[in-house]
Amino acid sequence: MRNTSQINRWRLILGSYAKKQLSFDGDGMTENGISCMDLEEALDFLYNREQGEDVRQGSLDASRLTAVTWITKIRKLFPKETVEVLERHALDRYGMTELLTDREVLEKLEPNQELLKTILQLKHLMKGDVLDTARRIVKKVAEDIAKKLQQDIRRSLLGKIDRNSDHPVRSIRNLDIQKTIRRNLKHYDQEHERIMLEQVYFHGRTRRYSQWRVVIAVDESGSMLDSVIHSAVMAGIFARLPMLDTRLVIFDTQVVDLSSHLEDPVATLMSIQLGGGTCITGALQYCESLIENPHRTMVVLVSDLCEGGSVTALLGVSRGIIESGAKLICLTALDMEANPVYDRRTAQQMADLGAHVGAMTPEMLGDFMGKIMNG
Repeated sequence: MRNTSQINRWRLILGSYAKKQLSFDGDGMTENGISCMDLEEALDFLYNREQGEDVRQGSLDASRLTAVTWITKIRKLFPKETVEVLERHALDRYGMTELLTDREVLEKLEPNQELLKTILQLKHLMKGDVLDTARRIVKKVAEDIAKKLQQDIRRSLLGKIDRNSDHPVRSIRNLDIQKTIRRNLKHYDQEHERIMLEQVYFHGRTRRYSQWRVVIAVDESGSMLDSVIHSAVMAGIFARLPMLDTRLVIFDTQVVDLSSHLEDPVATLMSIQLGGGTCITGALQYCESLIENPHRTMVVLVSDLCEGGSVTALLGVSRGIIESGAKLICLTALDMEANPVYDRRTAQQMADLGAHVGAMTPEMLGDFMGKIMNG
């Protein structure tokens, strides 16, 4: 007995070049009522590129598609998760930069962090209406990332647990178990051997508004792109907190201070120039010049620590920052995955000086900074 569904799946995997050996079975429709020929046309438009452009002759169905019609077609044929994979393959694997240089196509792409990364890498190709559309996408994705991070970051930094006052927000995180049991002991039910809770108590949170200065220095290396995005978004969140005076600088062989753009994530992210050399020493020297009250300053270096200049000079300026009393935090990755690729020898040397070195998720960095501020 022929399994029509499996046969049609195999044909879609093999592509139109297998049509002489294997035809679509049955009525050529999927279980969802979608034409297998339409699916094949959409997939061929992208994956025939594995064979080279010279094989895409005028007689092929896929040749009738353009980037614009292809984007429209895959959104109708495939679920959202599959569309995102196809779009990512088109941009990363096959270099279909026309997806980002045509406003109509760009507007149809799914706004997500992968698209944001691609825009930042290819923004030099964009002009006019295309660039305006790209900026709207950058704004949307940056705001989505900020919404995911903001609550946890604010919780980490807005103070420490105050066990002498009640918290107005009732949540299990702030439950004061000892006080609740102690205050309700008089309601103990001896017959059923249990405490009857008439009142539940919660910890309060004391807010400290004595300012700390946080200087975030971000390496623009291409390998650090995820970390650059999260650093820029977090700097914007920090800038809205009353206890932090936040500065943001990005660097390669030059240093650019973006502190005046912290309220505008689009301006911050679109200022990034990926690639080029790396001079961490110069960036830390600039950060050192921003230190006014060392004992209430944190310098957060986000870098793979692959120094293009003198490592000895890098260690020298790092030692000066640490010995001044400021906190030096070296993040080899700052994103949701926290998978670092970095120079381990330099990282160990920085740690030996007294720097805090490691990869962190944004939430982990917020908690870490909260401990320093409340310590």
